[in-house]
Amino acid sequence: MKIQNDLFLRAARGEKTERPPVWLMRQAGRILPQYRALRASLSGFKELVETPELACEVTIQPIDELGVDAAIIFSDILVIPEAMGLTYEMIKGKGPFFPQTIKTQADVDRMVTGMNAASELQYVYDAVSLTKKELNGRVPLIGFSGAPWTIFSYMIEGQGSKTFSQAKKMLYQNPALSHQLLQKITDATIAYLKTKIKAGVDLVQIFDSKKGVLTRKQYETFALPYIAQICDAIDEVPKTVFAKGAYFVLDKVGSLDCNVVGLDWNMDIKQSRDILGHDKVVQGNLDPCQLYGNPDDIRATTLQMLKDFGGKHICNLGHGVYPDTPLDNVKVFVDTVKGFKY
Repeated sequence: MKIQNDLFLRAARGEKTERPPVWLMRQAGRILPQYRALRASLSGFKELVETPELACEVTIQPIDELGVDAAIIFSDILVIPEAMGLTYEMIKGKGPFFPQTIKTQADVDRMVTGMNAASELQYVYDAVSLTKKELNGRVPLIGFSGAPWTIFSYMIEGQGSKTFSQAKKMLYQNPALSHQLLQKITDATIAYLKTKIKAGVDLVQIFDSKKGVLTRKQYETFALPYIAQICDAIDEVPKTVFAKGAYFVLDKVGSLDCNVVGLDWNMDIKQSRDILGHDKVVQGNLDPCQLYGNPDDIRATTLQMLKDFGGKHICNLGHGVYPDTPLDNVKVFVDTVKGFKY
C-alpha cells in the first residue's frame, strides 16, 4: 500500500525533505482525553496492550488529534521478557513489577528465546496488521523494542530503580551469565522485530533508556554488541537507535548500522553533529518539559532547534512526552514544525 505522507520515511532514509517530519515518543497516551477515557473503562494497562483492536485505536488517536507524521504501535518493551517466560505486572502509580526475577543459571536456562519467544506475541502482530489496515496509508507505522541491556535491567531488578545496582552487580559478579541472558534477549528481540516487520511496520526503533548507569567500558561490553546484532540483523526497513543518556558513547552509537540516531535533550546539537557527522540523520531533541511553557516560548525554542539541526532531522522530544503535558501546547509544538520550511 502506498503511503500518502511518506515524509518520515524519506527523512529516515536520508533523503532531502521540504521540512522535518514530526512525531512524539509516547504520543499515544495520557496527553489525549480519548485515551484517558478508554483506559478508564478497562481493567488495566496490559488489557490495552494485549487487545489488538484497542492497541490499534490508541495508536491512531494521535494521528487524528495531532496530525503527526508517523504512528507508533501501542505496546510495551516488557512484552519481550514476558514472552521469554518472565511475567510482569503493571502497578498503578508505580510502574512495571516482576514477581520473579533472574538470579541463577537455572533462571537463565529456563528463558525461551528466538522464534519460540517471539511466537508468544501474536497479539502485537495482530495489532500491527489491524493498524496498517485502519491507517490506510495515511502515515508510516513504527515498531519498537527495548535494547537488550534495558530489558536485562528489568529482568534482574524486577522493577524500576535509580541505580540499577542489582543489574550492575550481575555484570560484575557473573559476566558470563550476564552475556548468556543478554544473548537470549537479543535473539528474541531480533525474531520479534522481524515478525513485526512482516506484519507491516515501516521502521523499527530500539529504545535504550538505561545507558546512563553504565561506564563506557561496560557499555562497550554489555550493551553495544547486542544492539549491533539487532541492527545488523534487520535490513528490511530503516532503523532508529535512541539511547537516552548516551552522550559519553555517542561516537559508538553513531557507528551502528542504523539510519537514525535519537538524541535526548541534554545532547548539544552542534557537538552531536560533530561527533556523528553532518550526513547522519538525527532525531530529537526538545526538552519534554519545554511543553509546560507558554506557547510563544515553545514556538521560539522549537524554531531555534529546527534551525540548529539544519536538515537530516526527524523532529521529536528528547524523551517521551509527559502525561500531564497540556494538549494545546503539544499542538503548538507539532504545528510549529509543520509550518517550518527548509
